[in-house]
Amino acid sequence: MNASPSWAGVEAAATTLTGVAEVTPLSHSRWLSDRAGTEVLLKCENLQRTGSFKLRGAYTRIARLSEQERAGGVVAASAGNHAQGVALAAQRLGIAARIFMPEGAALPKVQATQGYGAQTELVGVDVEASIVAAREYAARTGAVMIHPFDHADVIEGQGTVAREIIAQAPQTGTILVPVGGGGLVAGIALVRQVRPDIRVVGVQTAAVSPYVSSLAAGRPMLVPGLATMADGIAVAEPGAVPFAVVADLVDEVVTVSEESMSRALIGLLERAKLLVEPAGAAGVAALLDHPGEFRGPVVPVLSGGNIDALLLLEVIRHGLKAAGRFLSFRVHLTDRPGELMRLLTDLAAMQVNILNIVHDRASEALGVGEVEVKLQVATRGPGHADQVLAELESLGYRHP
Repeated sequence: MNASPSWAGVEAAATTLTGVAEVTPLSHSRWLSDRAGTEVLLKCENLQRTGSFKLRGAYTRIARLSEQERAGGVVAASAGNHAQGVALAAQRLGIAARIFMPEGAALPKVQATQGYGAQTELVGVDVEASIVAAREYAARTGAVMIHPFDHADVIEGQGTVAREIIAQAPQTGTILVPVGGGGLVAGIALVRQVRPDIRVVGVQTAAVSPYVSSLAAGRPMLVPGLATMADGIAVAEPGAVPFAVVADLVDEVVTVSEESMSRALIGLLERAKLLVEPAGAAGVAALLDHPGEFRGPVVPVLSGGNIDALLLLEVIRHGLKAAGRFLSFRVHLTDRPGELMRLLTDLAAMQVNILNIVHDRASEALGVGEVEVKLQVATRGPGHADQVLAELESLGYRHP
């Protein structure tokens, strides 16, 4: 194994991937360009085969195996994107693949992985348990473990994203890259070996951000993580191989909140007509949080678009609330005929759309002869939401 990924390796990977990975579009975004004050171009890896960039690294890694290694097959552990990348790569190369996935993995991702011809096995409650099972399988059978990010071949495969970017937009000033274990950002950062003028900025979710503390410490650090919607980048410890590249070539790693990723996902849906998973929207979230701070043209990499429909509903609700367009509140009314109608009439006059309503007489917070009404309403934005609450108070409604 070449322990030090290089741009020469990226060039070789691009040849290997010809006819396998799509050359994904670089799409101008007027919405984000206006917000950032500079041209913004979206690198649409959400439109890649299997729905994410992972195919690039997986195929490059597997294609470089020796005949003896191929004979034993490959094994991987993943909750979704890497699983599909390995499965399709193995299918294209005629190699047997077994993928260990968490028991709670989204059914569409499991079915897609199986659809690419891989054998799947559901193990444990998280990816860590699946990794243990995959390593045991590799030791027992001789299958080659395909790591999602901690290998030079994988990093060089992911680096072909940057190769396409500079071919499509040679004037690129900054590339914003979602960061989990670091394979994608390390691969993209290799572009600085030939284009040191391009700034590469990694973006992690604030809930799981090991690169921030690891770069400060000068070595990969395992950090405790919180629950996050961005499961695609929820990796608690950087890989050793990508960490070395990131420490050398990446300009900065920033973090974004769950609310920022929700707003970015909603914006991409509404304004760019692109479906992107929360992790894939991290670069856009950073741009929305810090408009004007990145030298243009700015290229956020939309790293993936695989999102379960149920999660999408939750993220949309979360995003609308974060954007002030989804308001939840409670009011206490006198329990007598006509009071609920009066409240609904007042809300209608405020031009809000009622999404959900619960009429509760059992709350311990209620006084004698009171009823609590819980409402979820759609508003036109933060200003309108504040106006609704203020007007309710002025009309004498008590909302605890």
